[in-house]
Amino acid sequence: MRPNPLLNALGYAPTDRVVIFHADDIGLCGATVDAYAELLEVGTLTSAALMVPCPAAAEGAAVARAFPHADLGVHLTLTSEWDALRWGPVSTRDRASGLLDAQGYFPHGTAEVQATGRPDAVATELAAQLDRARAWGVDVTHVDSHMGALAHPKFLPAVMALAGREGLPAMYPRMAPAGWRAQGFGPVAAAFAWSYGRLLQAAGRPLVDHLRMLPLHEGGDHVDVTRRMLADLPPGLTHFILHPARDTPELRATCADWEGRVANHKALCDPRLRQVIADLGVHTTGYRPVREWMRAQG
Repeated sequence: MRPNPLLNALGYAPTDRVVIFHADDIGLCGATVDAYAELLEVGTLTSAALMVPCPAAAEGAAVARAFPHADLGVHLTLTSEWDALRWGPVSTRDRASGLLDAQGYFPHGTAEVQATGRPDAVATELAAQLDRARAWGVDVTHVDSHMGALAHPKFLPAVMALAGREGLPAMYPRMAPAGWRAQGFGPVAAAFAWSYGRLLQAAGRPLVDHLRMLPLHEGGDHVDVTRRMLADLPPGLTHFILHPARDTPELRATCADWEGRVANHKALCDPRLRQVIADLGVHTTGYRPVREWMRAQG
């Protein structure tokens, strides 16, 4: 695959390894907001995304307002995966939308919402989540998808149309079919995702090259895990996902994977991480410069 043209646009060489350290699920609960505020102070986090329908989302927006240069996008959300803490659409309570489960929340999983969600209702909901984030004073830098629920032929046109209208990068990897299969896509879905990515790149949309994610289902020293992952990273632009949260009773009661989230947070707070990044010659960036490049292209 040819080098990503976005690297040159951002001032990097084709052989550079450039990482966006991206915190997902900000606003899911208070523990994620506390972690986000601390990571903005520490400075190793380069981007994050807000789960607008969630209970602590307004608190997350308030943190971003306190850091004017914070790189915060909208983690477009169509699922509500936990039993102890649920959330639903911000745009509708109409069951005909296909966005509500029997309890009146978003469905638990991606397959369900992909099967039932009406594309027009999804488009309305995504726009409403973006509008709410902006009403809270967030200078939205990008959009991405919670649990990958939007990575479906029914929903991708709505995401990309919204991102195009608003001049926002929509996180999408320019991976070959094998890369999509490694992310859990079947052969047909992987071929579609690859073809769609080629169309996006031909249209001048900014894409990332690789996806990596710190483990969620194990605790321990995630600085060492990050070191190994970065050492094995190929050239290109990598969207590097973490799910930081502070260790609180609320988090433990909500998320079965709380140990991984706490370990993710501790790793990004650890002063050793800066040295790891420097020693490995890894560059870091966020979505704000990508957004500005995209808007400059018209």
